Amino acid sequence: MMLFSATDRASALAGPFVGLGLVVAALSGCALRPPSDTFDLTAQASTQVSTNRARTARLQLLVPPPSAIQVLDNRGIVVRLSGSELRYLASAQWSDLLPAVVQARLVAGLENTGLFGGVGMPGQGLAIDYQVVVEIREFAIKASGPGTADVVLSVKLLDDRTGVVRDQRLFSSSVGVNASASSGVLVAALDNAFSQVQAEIVSWIAETL
Repeated sequence: MMLFSATDRASALAGPFVGLGLVVAALSGCALRPPSDTFDLTAQASTQVSTNRARTARLQLLVPPPSAIQVLDNRGIVVRLSGSELRYLASAQWSDLLPAVVQARLVAGLENTGLFGGVGMPGQGLAIDYQVVVEIREFAIKASGPGTADVVLSVKLLDDRTGVVRDQRLFSSSVGVNASASSGVLVAALDNAFSQVQAEIVSWIAETL
């Protein structure tokens, strides 16, 4: 497992996180820089949720871009070492900024239930009833001790008409993983943790509203 220091974020993003197929001119000639492996998250498939379909079918939900601290608000895949030290996984990246990927997968997961009148993102012209306000608290591989893939999302259901928070909850999941494994294995563990959190969020929203 190769890592980049979070303190070298600018150089890391300019190096392994550049566009695929970038041709780099070297002094001794031209060479191809190996492209970064690019990963996505899985949207929650259609699931059975115990709720009043007639009630939720009238509701339209807006999922704004999730908020996150800067170290998570990019395409880098975070690895937490001992203490407060962070690294980015070398030659690996998310398919978009992490908040945008999480937003898109939550929208798809809510749509896949078939329970709501509409689910969308800002700018799609929905007559919004509730906003699903998400903060990404953690989305990283923990390399110290027993390795884990950790995902923590804080979610608020905000009444769009009154500005009142209907309910809020913290969702978290940890999946065991060997921190020295390949990028594909590490990201699969993160995707597994996210899938568990996403399923809980979708069920909670349907049952709460």
